[in-house]
Amino acid sequence: MGKWNKVLFIVLAVALVASIGGIVYLTVMPKEDEKFTEFYILGAEGKAEGYPEQAVVGEPVEVILGVVNHEYRLASYRVKIAIDNVDSKEIDIGILAHGERWQRRVSFTPQVAREGQRVEFYLFRDGEDRPYFEEPLRLYIDVLSP
Repeated sequence: MGKWNKVLFIVLAVALVASIGGIVYLTVMPKEDEKFTEFYILGAEGKAEGYPEQAVVGEPVEVILGVVNHEYRLASYRVKIAIDNVDSKEIDIGILAHGERWQRRVSFTPQVAREGQRVEFYLFRDGEDRPYFEEPLRLYIDVLSP
């Protein structure tokens, strides 16, 4: 073997060992992904469509509400539902582990007949007084007299 062949062999061997070490490190020490919480509303069929558009005063309206914890720690959640800026209902979701999903049918009951009422869903985490998201999830419904 010539002098340059030996140098090239040593460089390639060091590169191979470094590559294997890097792969082992990435496998053993996975990087944490972005920390966030999923928060969503689904229609009656469990899809992101078919949301209620009309309701009758005093009768419950049902949607599917979901929360998924991607915070890499335990987190407690609650949801407030407001109709035209008036608190309607609060739902205590409880504590979710990382990766845990909470999905349930929930209802709210409009008390006033009016078209285009704004129904807002606010998510709170870990007992905070300020909502987790700057903007709530929203639905608009026409509420009719019975």
